[in-house]
Amino acid sequence: MEKRHNQFSNNESWLNWAVELQALAQAGLAYSNDRFDQERFTRIREIAAEMMSVKTGLSLDQVKNLFCNETGYQTPKLETRAAILDENRILLVRENAGTWSLPGGWVDVDQSVGSNTIKEVREEAGLDVRPLRLIAVQDRKAHNLPAYAYGVCKIFVLCQRIGGTFMPNIETTESRYFAYSELPPLSEEKNTREQIGLCFQAASDPDWRTLFD
Repeated sequence: MEKRHNQFSNNESWLNWAVELQALAQAGLAYSNDRFDQERFTRIREIAAEMMSVKTGLSLDQVKNLFCNETGYQTPKLETRAAILDENRILLVRENAGTWSLPGGWVDVDQSVGSNTIKEVREEAGLDVRPLRLIAVQDRKAHNLPAYAYGVCKIFVLCQRIGGTFMPNIETTESRYFAYSELPPLSEEKNTREQIGLCFQAASDPDWRTLFD
């Protein structure tokens, strides 16, 4: 799902305006009982979608599906990334596009941060893990490109491998441990070299304190 949003540009005021308009409209639609206000908020949401469509080249239907598909008060999405280390090397999975990432993904509505971390590692790396502690909770827009049209909190979790074996699957084609000095081409919209560096630091420091934006 994440890769469909790579067409949104970064560091442009129009994106921030469109996101804010969409969030205001969504909140208004959720909490206003006045019929005329509902019509106004619906139109504001349409304007935000039209801005996105014009600037990105996506069809209006695509933008509405990606950008205007929630109800209620808008909050950031949650994403977990698992850091699994072995003898000063970290586990990465190779995605279909050829780049590498820490196992992880969106937190499903029926999962906690811990259970989602376990689930994603099992799905993408074939391993069973035990979450040990939080490394960092980051505001994605401050660390990763390209910009997304919604907020994301990225949660990096230090994990211990307790079993399992990698099997190719619909999301990943390979898994391998890498030293920090030998990192392969990364899927930087999901994890940067700096973020993986934090994982190495946390694993080597028994007194590590969770970083957060």
